[in-house]
Amino acid sequence: MGYLKVHLVTQKVKQHAPPTLSYVAFCELGKITSTGSSQTHGQTFVVMSLMAPAAERKLTGLVAATFTPLTTQGEINLKEIGRYIDYLTEKQGVNNIFVNGTTGESMSFSVAERKILAEEWCQKAKGKMDQVIVHVGCMNLKDSQELAGHAAQIGADGIAVIAPSFFKPSTAEPLKMFLHEVALAAPTLPFYYYHIPAVTGVNVLASDVLEGIEELIPSFSGVKFSGVDLMDLGQCVSYSQPRWSVLYGVDEQLLAALALGAHGAVGRYYNLSLPLHLCFLLITGFDVGVNKQLMIELSGLNLGPPRLPVMPCPHEQCLCIAQKYHSIFPEC
Repeated sequence: MGYLKVHLVTQKVKQHAPPTLSYVAFCELGKITSTGSSQTHGQTFVVMSLMAPAAERKLTGLVAATFTPLTTQGEINLKEIGRYIDYLTEKQGVNNIFVNGTTGESMSFSVAERKILAEEWCQKAKGKMDQVIVHVGCMNLKDSQELAGHAAQIGADGIAVIAPSFFKPSTAEPLKMFLHEVALAAPTLPFYYYHIPAVTGVNVLASDVLEGIEELIPSFSGVKFSGVDLMDLGQCVSYSQPRWSVLYGVDEQLLAALALGAHGAVGRYYNLSLPLHLCFLLITGFDVGVNKQLMIELSGLNLGPPRLPVMPCPHEQCLCIAQKYHSIFPEC
């Protein structure tokens, strides 16, 4: 059993309670995660953790998609990552992070920069975070494999891979083959498919990718579903294996995803206070420049500007958004 505390209300809930119990209950159960064992090329690799038995390592609850701290000159700012992690754990109660993803502007960084960032996130999160999932997807197979192997070396808790979006796979089969080849570079790490068709332009149903993938990728552990097709999401939930996590990534439709059985959520707004603040995303929408500046204003972290071609939020617009936020949440 786990204990839920929200503001002045305390409620006892089961760790694996259905997501439809209540949105607040879901928000506070962000510490349940999982690992397991996988077999590749005749060898058995056991993925262990000192933090919890394998049965309790399933990734559920809230996972913050982190912004990448930069200097005013647009270079990576490693010094801010430790403060960022302390902010999430101490002020927001978030204990799982998804780094070098879309919110983190991963495709705007070199392989070398992404390695440096991933290592710093993992190092600073050690002993403070439950899980650090590193996104390693690139436009080509070799870079993705290099980042996957590096993630295993630095102690990441899992890797996620996006579909390549220049030469796009047109069906599930070549995409599954691509994911399989990346997974081979880190066979002991839990592997997540990152489905975000609005960004990649790869309009292959996630449920088609998941079908039979456990035979191709024994370490497969779930999907970060950042699409708006709820029927496809429901099919993913129905097909999901017991140790998999179906994590939803479109903050605006989170409640609908929970009703369909999603096990958790990965998003930019889980950097902020929850659950009430989630509704504020309706004001800003998904704009990395705007969202990053809002995060700076509300957290006090020195995250710097986004990297081109993403444009920073105009100062006047940022002030207007911050004023609106404080008018809705005057206690903050």
